[in-house]
Amino acid sequence: MARPAPSAAAAAAIDVAVNHPTRIHARLAALAVLLFGCARAGVLPDDRADILWHRYSGGGILIQGPSILVRKKFGDHVSLAYNHYEDMISGASIDVITQASPYKERRKQDSLSVDVLHGKTTYSAGYIGSKENDYQSKTAFASVSQDMFGDLTTISFGFTRGWDLVGTRGEPLTDHVERRNWQVGLSQILTRNLLLGLNFETSESEGFLNNPYRHVRYLDPLSPRGYEYENERYPHTRTGNAGSAQLKYYLPWHAAMSGSYRFYSDTWGIRANTGELGYTQPLFHSWTFDTHVRFYRQNQATFYSDLFSQSNAQNFEARDRELAAFRNVTMGLGATWEYHVARFSWLQKGTFNLRWDRMHINYDDFRDLRVQGVAPGTEPLYVLNADIFQGFISFWF
Repeated sequence: MARPAPSAAAAAAIDVAVNHPTRIHARLAALAVLLFGCARAGVLPDDRADILWHRYSGGGILIQGPSILVRKKFGDHVSLAYNHYEDMISGASIDVITQASPYKERRKQDSLSVDVLHGKTTYSAGYIGSKENDYQSKTAFASVSQDMFGDLTTISFGFTRGWDLVGTRGEPLTDHVERRNWQVGLSQILTRNLLLGLNFETSESEGFLNNPYRHVRYLDPLSPRGYEYENERYPHTRTGNAGSAQLKYYLPWHAAMSGSYRFYSDTWGIRANTGELGYTQPLFHSWTFDTHVRFYRQNQATFYSDLFSQSNAQNFEARDRELAAFRNVTMGLGATWEYHVARFSWLQKGTFNLRWDRMHINYDDFRDLRVQGVAPGTEPLYVLNADIFQGFISFWF
């Protein structure tokens, strides 16, 4: 018995929390695009409903909220999906503690997608809208997948376009961000037990790309603490490329092992490497357990510095820890229980799913400014630990 795939919202929640727990809007929308439009060519998604609760806790931030995903087929050729997702965010991150005050905010996201099957080709399209008090995001996407060579090979192409508005709380949203993303993928059955996946994507962003609340710090001998703050300044464009490969091997005892590698680079000078290993094991007829470990490492952006030598030291300046050099290790455990309810003839089956991930990040050049009384630039390096929990119920009907 294969482990049921998590809902789009569930998968999106975990990836966002693991990688980008601060400014999550555009990243979550982009990830949901890939998950909503991922129907395998030649096969429409099953009729299904998911009810999710997710919780991220780490670095002084608590992010939690519900999600509902419903998929329904109409005839043999059309499938619709709707998702409502919410984040309730509160707390004070390391940036907030050192530069601002604790905050609370709520973000809502609604998504609608359609898959159309024609022969061995699947056409997918959809729209995602996200809104909160200082950020609005609109995303449209389309993709096509084609089975070939006796259904042993599947190729896919996709395009995503996003339009965002950025501002500060209590003020009109006047800054614009435009996003474009192109994806191409190949899935190949190599043997009866071995599956290969290859993917490449290019992304472009243009507009106001930094956080309006964040500042950089620079040396100031006249300040009692030895440094002062000024606003960040980012380039107005960013282009990135990413390539990845995945292998999944099905073992004789009905288990599966998986491995993946991804390389990313962009025009801001960031180079990132991601590796992941996973294992899935069905037990006791109705239970499936899985575990994985993920390694991530990146260098810093060319215009990043934890401490600049002076005010306006260069044209572009950033002190966003997402642009710093860091290493991330994430370990996760999951369990799925499948059940059947005979009295409900319309219910094919259901699953109850629990998942826990533990994330640990070591920063190489982002310092903990909560430590006072030391010379600027000698503060201890910041370390982030976080826990991500998911619980969701799925129904097939």
